[in-house]
This record gives sequence, C-alpha cells and structure tokens, in this order.
Amino acid sequence: MTIWYRNQGYNFTITSSTAYDQKWIRGRNTYGNIDRLVDSIFANYLSRPGVRQPIFTSYCDGQRVTCNGLSQWGSKYLGDEGYSAIEIIRYYYGSDMYINSAVSVAGVPSSWPGYNLTIGSSGDKVRQLQQQLNRIAQNYPAIPKVTVDGIYGSRTAEAVRVFQRVFGLPASGITDYPTWYEISDVYVGVSRISEPG
Repeated sequence: MTIWYRNQGYNFTITSSTAYDQKWIRGRNTYGNIDRLVDSIFANYLSRPGVRQPIFTSYCDGQRVTCNGLSQWGSKYLGDEGYSAIEIIRYYYGSDMYINSAVSVAGVPSSWPGYNLTIGSSGDKVRQLQQQLNRIAQNYPAIPKVTVDGIYGSRTAEAVRVFQRVFGLPASGITDYPTWYEISDVYVGVSRISEPG
C-alpha cells in the first residue's frame, strides 16, 4: 500500500498495482458475468472472532507474484479438489476465519432484505422495489409501471423480468441479490440522488 495519494490531498489510499488492487478507469469494458458475481458477494467480508474490523487479505497469482495469503492458482487447485470458498479461506488464513455479510452497504439507497422477493412477498421492501422500478421506467419505458402497494404480484414480477432482460440479468422475475443491487444502482443513476445538490 502507498500513502502517495493521501500526500497529494486525496482522501483514499490505492496503489493501482495488480499485487493489491486494480486501477479504475471510467468507460473501461467489463464482463457481465463478473459484474453479477461481484454484485452477489459485494456485502461479504472476512472476520475472526473478537476482531471488529474486516480482515485484510492479499491475493496474488502465486507464480509471477507471491504474497502471504491467497493465491490464484493455489485456490483454483483447491477448488478443483472440491474445497468450498470458506475451506479455501481457512486453508490460507486459519480455521478461525468466517465469511460474513454486511447488514447494509453504503451508497445503496436501502439495503438488501436478506431474502429473494417473489410472487407472494409483501411489505416495505416490495414497496421500495416498486417505487424504484417505476422511477427507472421513466427512463426505460419498456419496463411496465406497477401499482405501489407493497404486494409482489404478477405485474411486479413481469416488471422485474423486463428489467432483468434490459440489464442483462437472468430473466426470472425474482428479485434476488444481483437484481436488487442492479435496480438500486440504476435507480441511483436515473434519479441522480448520488450527485451533490
């Protein structure tokens, strides 16, 4: 890690070295399957009992660059042997490691309810979903508007299905974590709530 950026007046520390992180470039191409995987694990972090902050882990290819911890090819081979994600983490970092999920993620208007929303679901999270879909539909008219009643019926499922098609997600009509995150992300974009007034 480097403090160069902080010394230049920025409020973050980043290296843009593949030994630690990847440089973010506006407009850079991304791959849909990677986006969906990142969205599905975005709220996960590693911890140990009695340690309040998330555990820092490093990740290297294990051949050209080595580090203390997880390696690309080492974890690949363990996966081929049938190790689960937590078993691979514990192989590298010890048996007292755990994968946790954050209750909420900063920057998302309201956090994931912790379960899939589908036909028959009801409540405030469904109402929020319906409101966000209706706002998104103003910019993406292919998405049908729905009644904001907090009940996940066939019309809400169809609006979710169309949203999923438009944004390259599996079109199930079920609001799973990747769909919730994408709806929240698009909602922030179209409503411009992330921009300072």
